[in-house]
Amino acid sequence: MAESEVLRAPHVLEYPYVRSVGPVIGAFLTALRDGRILGAQSTGADGGATVIVPPTEYDPISGADVGELVEVGQSGVVTTWSWAAEPKEGQPLDRPFAWALVKLDGATTGMLHVVDAGSPGAMASGMRVTARWRPAAERVGRIQDIESFVPEGGDR
Repeated sequence: MAESEVLRAPHVLEYPYVRSVGPVIGAFLTALRDGRILGAQSTGADGGATVIVPPTEYDPISGADVGELVEVGQSGVVTTWSWAAEPKEGQPLDRPFAWALVKLDGATTGMLHVVDAGSPGAMASGMRVTARWRPAAERVGRIQDIESFVPEGGDR
């Protein structure tokens, strides 16, 4: 072999696996397909009741198992947000939108989703938004079954 030759071997890096969603996330996704939003009840670090949305199998603070799943509201408050002026391919909307943490009515935690507000001037922390669902025939049990959140009282 000549000294300048480089040995090569093809190698494909991939992660071909299927994830099981389990009973908590599975119930959450099934509820989304049906047009409902579920949270997991838990006892917070201070001993008070919390509702985690989206639900997790364990309380993120204490590590304890969560309790029952409960339905929360379809409207809530934007706690923080960031504007996406030029959406990239594969993002939820094909027009400018906000990524936002939305604390739904009845929830203790915020859920990351998109707000279709039209412009950054129409966004504000503390504003109320409501879920805009895909048509029932298009829902399959994914977070994208909620097409976006929209400002309450708006016409978007």
